[in-house]
Amino acid sequence: MRKQKGFSLIELLIVVAIILIIAAIAIPNLLRARIAANESSAVASIRTLNTAQISYNSAYPTVGFAATMGALGGTTCTPPDSTSACLIDTQLAGTTKSGYTFSLGNNGSSGSPVSTYQVLATPTVVNQTGVRYFCSFADGVVRSNGSTAITLAGCDNTVTPLQ
Repeated sequence: MRKQKGFSLIELLIVVAIILIIAAIAIPNLLRARIAANESSAVASIRTLNTAQISYNSAYPTVGFAATMGALGGTTCTPPDSTSACLIDTQLAGTTKSGYTFSLGNNGSSGSPVSTYQVLATPTVVNQTGVRYFCSFADGVVRSNGSTAITLAGCDNTVTPLQ
């Protein structure tokens, strides 16, 4: 009788069990790392929007702050104008980036020039793409709230500044 070479069924089951245990430990950490990366990207995008709004206001003082993301972005930049300033990338101007949806408003401000704005970042899928909401307005401070959703009109000094 010839001696068989290979692994027994028990040995293979032990290896599979070890791999499943390692995966059970690693996958939640991977998801938390992805959420943290999405939140960091959202904060950076809010800062980019603040900088773009200040640049826009300086470049077009008769208009004031931009009323739409499209006005800050744009596709025709030769030359840039108040409807297509090309201050932010097209992905951010499209309002969705890294698991967050971005909104821009002026809190009902009317008249010209527009004297205020609010920026809001909302997780696309709460607890999967992000767990915190971020906002900012004309003071340039990024604010966050992890317990409840923030609205554009609700982004004011009562929302906790990011630390």
